[in-house]
Amino acid sequence: MHVPTDTSEFRYLPAQAQSVSVPVPAASRVEAELPDGRVLSALRFGDAEPQVVFLHGAGLNAHTWDTTILRLQEPALAIDLAGHGDSSWRNDLDYSPRNLAADIAEALPHWTSAPVVLVGQSLGGLTAAALASAHPALVRDVVIVDITPGIDASGGPAELREFYRVSDFASRDELVDRAMAFGLGGSRADTERGVFFNSRIREDGRVEWKHHFAHIAAQVFAAPDQAAHAAPSAVLNATGWDDLGGVAAPLTLVRAARGYVSPQDAEDFRARLPHADVIEIDATHNVQETAPDRLADLIRSHLSDGM
Repeated sequence: MHVPTDTSEFRYLPAQAQSVSVPVPAASRVEAELPDGRVLSALRFGDAEPQVVFLHGAGLNAHTWDTTILRLQEPALAIDLAGHGDSSWRNDLDYSPRNLAADIAEALPHWTSAPVVLVGQSLGGLTAAALASAHPALVRDVVIVDITPGIDASGGPAELREFYRVSDFASRDELVDRAMAFGLGGSRADTERGVFFNSRIREDGRVEWKHHFAHIAAQVFAAPDQAAHAAPSAVLNATGWDDLGGVAAPLTLVRAARGYVSPQDAEDFRARLPHADVIEIDATHNVQETAPDRLADLIRSHLSDGM
């Protein structure tokens, strides 16, 4: 039996690629230093300049896009948002979309020289809208995955508040069980891989989440009527519709049939943004993990449209 000896964060890629019958792309971690000394970290896939940039949701990290990027087979960049993955935490705890977008606007020119297809899921979707609205020259297409500023905070965000109510675990297996019980992963193998990248073992042997959001979840996912008493980091914020309305690039909302955006939310999105497309995919909230093939096909069509 061959025992893998690769201990890098990309050691899972060969098996992932084999499972979907695609070649393994070149992969590396890149970093950009921000003006205040913090670091924004990202994963770069492919040898050519990235054509697509991916922004993950709250509590996730860049590796959540691995399978989607493998299926896409195009040069891509997946960014760890501030407070997640290998990117620096914010001392002010303010992970609002406009702040996250400002970090990306500073870093993106280090990694790309042409407008990109910008794909953002959940918090990453609102961040994508903020970035495209404030920095239109950086973006040629925007795909927002299963989020609108108007979603019911007693639904998906309340579920995330409950999920992060438990912040440390006896083992990673226990954490995987909890994630799967909340429908936040794909297969068990995929969830185990995601948990590995998103957790760490403390000195006392217990396991905790690696990202900052697990430590401030009650504030981040506060319901609108509680937001005034929470930190200014609530994911659902009043600037979201303004940012979406300011996006000049082609705009698409992907609604997960079993996700957080309800049919009524999608209709509200259509009414407010009649120029945008709305597409439904049979998936849970983390579409990139539970329907990566469908999502990759959609993104590929946006790349083709721009050629």
